[in-house]
Amino acid sequence: MNHCMKTLMVGLTCMGLWVAGCAKKAEQDGLTIGMSQCNLGEPWRVQMNADIQQAASTHPEIKVIFKDAQNDTLKQRAQVEEFISAGVDLIIISPKEAAPLTPVVAQAYAKGIPVIVLDRRVLGDQYTCFIGADNVKIGRAAGQWLVTHLDPGAKLVELKGLMTSTPGQDRHTGFMEGIKDANLNIIFEADMKWLEANARKEMESALARFDRIDAVYAHNDPGAHGAYLAAKAVGRESAIKFIGIDALPQEGQVYVEQGILAASFEYPTGGQEAIDTALKILKGESVPKEITLSSRIYEAKP
Repeated sequence: MNHCMKTLMVGLTCMGLWVAGCAKKAEQDGLTIGMSQCNLGEPWRVQMNADIQQAASTHPEIKVIFKDAQNDTLKQRAQVEEFISAGVDLIIISPKEAAPLTPVVAQAYAKGIPVIVLDRRVLGDQYTCFIGADNVKIGRAAGQWLVTHLDPGAKLVELKGLMTSTPGQDRHTGFMEGIKDANLNIIFEADMKWLEANARKEMESALARFDRIDAVYAHNDPGAHGAYLAAKAVGRESAIKFIGIDALPQEGQVYVEQGILAASFEYPTGGQEAIDTALKILKGESVPKEITLSSRIYEAKP
């Protein structure tokens, strides 16, 4: 064997060892996903994190770093900046608000970090994939349900989610579309910011002002439950239909089974889908820009 051939073979052997070493290091280091949750004070969001963790647990190569923004937009922006600085492989964010978090999501995306926006949107298209249910469609279904279950002239209370978030806006828009041709009257509306305690307080105000309330449409099940508790405290719960959105197995579905809610519309967390999509992205596979999750209704038995 001549000198040149020996040198070439040594070089190839070294290269092979280097590639194998890199592969082994990648296998050992795994893939890091940063998950920024807007607020774990909401049961639905606790479930989302649990679904992400469960889905990730079947893939030992994945490590998910969870951060809770505690309903603070500035804190959530800082969390994404931390993920960017740390050089995570992918970011999942469920934003508190659309406009203030758009720039930092775009910043991550521009630096080549894939970003999955989960449940609540940001503005523009500077992200890898959005995953969520159709909130306009769900809101419309809620409105149509009340149209078929109430008499003409019925008086309604709408307890809104955070109206600077896209789900709150869309659930209101869809609801108004659902009741637009019906003789139903919204006599009281308030932004309860997704929180049961706020919903209960707002419902207390509505009950004090109006002798007749036929139904409450809350943008989530905790809101509907808070309204129910306020009505029950003054003995008026049996005269009012309460409907909400989320239908978590341990929450909304239970409220429906117990007859507290007349109906709850499922809003899937997308946790499993987020991890499935993240894996495809990290493997270099193409994914849709948007993935729309399906929904269903849970109704109380007559």
